[in-house]
Amino acid sequence: MSFFQKLKNFKSSDGNRKYLNNHSSKECPQDHPDVPELNTLNWIQQKLGDSPDVMIRSLSGFKEQTNIDVTIVYIDGLIDQQLLTTMLDVLANSPISSEDDPIAWIKNHLPIGSLKSVDKNQLLVSVLEGQAIILVGEGNTVFTVSIGGGARRSIEEPTSQTVLRGPKEGFTEDISTNMALLRRILRTPDLRFDPLTIGEYTKTKVSVAFIRGIAEPEIILEVKKRLLSIETDSILESGYIEEFIQDGVYTPFPTLMNTERPDAVAGGLLEGLVAIIVDGTPFVLLAPVTFFRFFISSEDYYQRYDIASFLRIIRFSSFLVALLLPSIFIAVTTFQQEMLPTTLLISLAAQRENTPLPALIEAFLMELTFEVIREAGVRMPRAIGPAISIVGALVLGQAAVQAGLVSAAMVIVVSFTAISNFVMPAINMAAAVRLLRFTLMLLAGSLGLFGILAGLVPILVHLVSLQTFGVPYLLPAAPFKLQNMKDLVLRFPWWSMRTRPAFISHRNPVRQGSNQKPDPQLTRDERDEDQ
Repeated sequence: MSFFQKLKNFKSSDGNRKYLNNHSSKECPQDHPDVPELNTLNWIQQKLGDSPDVMIRSLSGFKEQTNIDVTIVYIDGLIDQQLLTTMLDVLANSPISSEDDPIAWIKNHLPIGSLKSVDKNQLLVSVLEGQAIILVGEGNTVFTVSIGGGARRSIEEPTSQTVLRGPKEGFTEDISTNMALLRRILRTPDLRFDPLTIGEYTKTKVSVAFIRGIAEPEIILEVKKRLLSIETDSILESGYIEEFIQDGVYTPFPTLMNTERPDAVAGGLLEGLVAIIVDGTPFVLLAPVTFFRFFISSEDYYQRYDIASFLRIIRFSSFLVALLLPSIFIAVTTFQQEMLPTTLLISLAAQRENTPLPALIEAFLMELTFEVIREAGVRMPRAIGPAISIVGALVLGQAAVQAGLVSAAMVIVVSFTAISNFVMPAINMAAAVRLLRFTLMLLAGSLGLFGILAGLVPILVHLVSLQTFGVPYLLPAAPFKLQNMKDLVLRFPWWSMRTRPAFISHRNPVRQGSNQKPDPQLTRDERDEDQ
């Protein structure tokens, strides 16, 4: 008899049916309709199922003085214990006469801010968000007090986007802390946060951040429209929202940027971008973003412009290397050997003389091996993760060459490709390159250089046709806009970038005054002559 047949027979018997009905009614209070004859406290207990972390405190001292019941309901672990103790001390020990109005007295004497009167429909949401509920009398009058707290991760340095020069603060999992970090940088009343709640069960707080007067209203409305259209049970991380609202569902290229650096988000807001802050994750989304923004680091704006330009050239070059180097090596060594110098061709032929596998299979095995080592280094504990990487990279690579399974040149190509993949600041763009690299390797192993061109043309056409919230993905290169080329592959000096990027927002284009180029003071010899 199958499991499902046994379960059906178990439910069909009268005794078991009665047992299931009794226990389901006790353990699943959310299935019950509202019972109007229950008072508010019993209604809350019924809805929350007598959960052990739901704390109920009755103030006997307050009742002795006013003959009115005052009850406080909160969830242990979601509130600040120090604020709770202060509130209980005031309510229990402050003198009150029977002639005083208890409701007015609570409003005037409670030292905790954000005291609000709510109706019954908002009670459960308030207590589950970490607020305390004050029930006066039979619960006809209800207040919520914002004393949220509990254990939270402190502000630390970002782990995924490290810089040598610049702020060391990173976002946390608390949305209030993240909003405060942005307020510290952008001290302007035009910085706005529009709150939303998404998720049937998680009730995740989401905030849309933008600077009024800089961000385009059409983009703000489009972001909110896509967020409000999300209907799902849960939002556990900003990646959920990214998949729901992104353009180009089947594209490997990211159309939204995620970052855990407050300075990167502030810089994006100043250029007209919109930020999506999600409670429970340190990664904030930025939209709309173009292809070239994924190669820009926050550190570029803290270094001299010549150094920043040099680093950007290295990043774009690394992108091409990570995408094309294995494919070109396979194509040249398999089909277009005449393109190689004679000395290099003889050296490669000598290395491949005892190698039993063709170049395509050899490259695939090496790439897959490195992907396994990379994933193992990420998942392993930090104490032994570097050891796994060293063993995999050195021992396996050296052993494979000595065993004659792969050539030394292939190990060099795959290793340099992997290192180039790590140069890109955005992890999601690096992941896209990893996926496309395997496709180009297959085409190179089939058709040589013609196969690589046959793969690059559709990729380029796809990039040109891709949009993010109505903004072309390859702006300002396609369509070409000369005025926005000052902060693309090369970064011009700050004093020459007087206007904001016009391809995202056309509002408030001027961000600094004219004639900001430094004017050197008189030299020492000129000062001596003047004297």
